[in-house]
Amino acid sequence: MGNAPVRTALYNSHIESGAKLVDFHGFELPIWYSSIKEEHLATRSAAGMFDVSHMGLFRFVGKGVSEWLTGIGTQDFTKFQRGACGYTHFLDRDGNIIDDMIFAIRTEEEILGVPNASMVSVMMDWFTGLLPSDGSIKILNDSEETSIIAIQGPKSREIVSQVLGDSNNVSRFKCQDISQNDLSISGWIQGTGYTGETGVEIFIPNGQANLLWSAVIKVGTGLGLVPVGLGARDTLRLEKGYLLSGQDFHWPGLGELVDSNLPEGFLSRNSGETSVPFGLNMDHEFIGRERTIKSLKKSEKWSAIRCISRGPSPRPGHPVMDSDSEDAKIIGYVTSGAPSPSLGGVGIAMAYLSGTVLGQFVWIRPSPRRAIKAEVIQAPFF
Repeated sequence: MGNAPVRTALYNSHIESGAKLVDFHGFELPIWYSSIKEEHLATRSAAGMFDVSHMGLFRFVGKGVSEWLTGIGTQDFTKFQRGACGYTHFLDRDGNIIDDMIFAIRTEEEILGVPNASMVSVMMDWFTGLLPSDGSIKILNDSEETSIIAIQGPKSREIVSQVLGDSNNVSRFKCQDISQNDLSISGWIQGTGYTGETGVEIFIPNGQANLLWSAVIKVGTGLGLVPVGLGARDTLRLEKGYLLSGQDFHWPGLGELVDSNLPEGFLSRNSGETSVPFGLNMDHEFIGRERTIKSLKKSEKWSAIRCISRGPSPRPGHPVMDSDSEDAKIIGYVTSGAPSPSLGGVGIAMAYLSGTVLGQFVWIRPSPRRAIKAEVIQAPFF
């Protein structure tokens, strides 16, 4: 018998809202409340609220912490000022992505980082093994005692202002300690999120989670806000072309993915192959840099694909062909795919493809007898 999934501090709030709960990386979380499509479209048109407490929270503390992280990650942390957020990859010594992470500069001697749900212990071990021997840098893991609530969508700023006050409304990729408010909510707020919409992520002690959730529901419902589950979170990030750890890349140090339909090692990727320029700064030394330089010259790259002909939606593991002829060759595989709610159900996908260019037609093969015509486009899809 396996261990029971962990319930976040918001479990009772999810039950009260009628959530359909599933086991996600060892956490019991909502997959939806009403439907994936309804929650997705509400986030795009008004606002959605997400429990993302399964994500971790690290605090890197000490003099020279920016320089230390710069030597480990693909981003140059020293270029970011206090109150700014950024995105980075952390690579192993062979250049493979271990995890990606949003970070926030709290002070000159403290940086916050948000590791992915299943990677908290892995990343904690990785960072710990790289700490300076003089003890000048410390890592504090606040994951278990912290709840994370994301409010996303065009009405999110209005909702945050009404719940926490104008002083806690931060701009995109800006951050701050939560200032005094009528609810006495304390913690951290940053203008980041996984939907591509205007929004914030709020980091608070577990004991304050249900209070904040209820207050946002009370204020936001009249403005079109709905609670959103993992299903719509996935389609929202896919439309914006955001990578998902464990699906669009997978660290080989964890072994092969169970039940993967992809060739062995296909998801062992480096930053150059994922084509994420905003998280990659080559003007500094970092672990895995040498292989990253080589990967920038490779023809196999992460690509966005939009279906043109009708048929089954693209799914992870579907081969991508260079034609629909009998002698068609496989040029890659889908890693993420689904019908796009914002585009009326058109199939969209992310894949690693060899030798393609923007505007090129390719064929996704959901079965041996079916090929769906698609076009390589520039992300985001919407």
